[in-house]
Amino acid sequence: MADLNLNEKLAGLLARSGIGDKNAFAVLYETTKSKLFSVSLRIVRERHLAEEVLQDSFVNIWNNAAHYAVAKSAPMTWMTAIVRNRSLDIVRRPRLEVQDEDEYFTLGLEDERPGPPDQLAQGRDAAQIETCMKALEADQRQTISLAFFHGLSHSEVSDHLGRPLGTVKTHIRRGLLKLKNCLDDHVGGAA
Repeated sequence: MADLNLNEKLAGLLARSGIGDKNAFAVLYETTKSKLFSVSLRIVRERHLAEEVLQDSFVNIWNNAAHYAVAKSAPMTWMTAIVRNRSLDIVRRPRLEVQDEDEYFTLGLEDERPGPPDQLAQGRDAAQIETCMKALEADQRQTISLAFFHGLSHSEVSDHLGRPLGTVKTHIRRGLLKLKNCLDDHVGGAA
């Protein structure tokens, strides 16, 4: 008699859940969670996996409650089949939960990029270099820019500008001396 009343109660709760009644679903959950959890635990044998199965199964029950047919099976039988199938899916899935190799290798690595204080200092340095570069004569600025910012050799700068190699070297040497003096004045003035 008790099973008949329980079956009627569960069937009613499933029917109401099927039309979106959250309160009925909460009662259904509270009424059946222990039994369904134990079904899953017997299959998966790990508590955290059984909890995962139970959660997934109740989402499935909520989504399919409207499709439950009393004539086909008892409510508990229907829900147990959902839990059993989900548990078997969990047991059959490959255990690929190995630590990610990328994560393993990056755990001990530090970010080599400059932090905010270093970026600020680099920005100041760049601004000082730009200011001092503007103070150079045009020929010096051009040869230094090609050699140091564009990576050309002295010979390549000479070919590029169509000037003798000795002239290019002189412009670079004199420009670097002026640049050094200018930067020293900025650093000395900042200190």
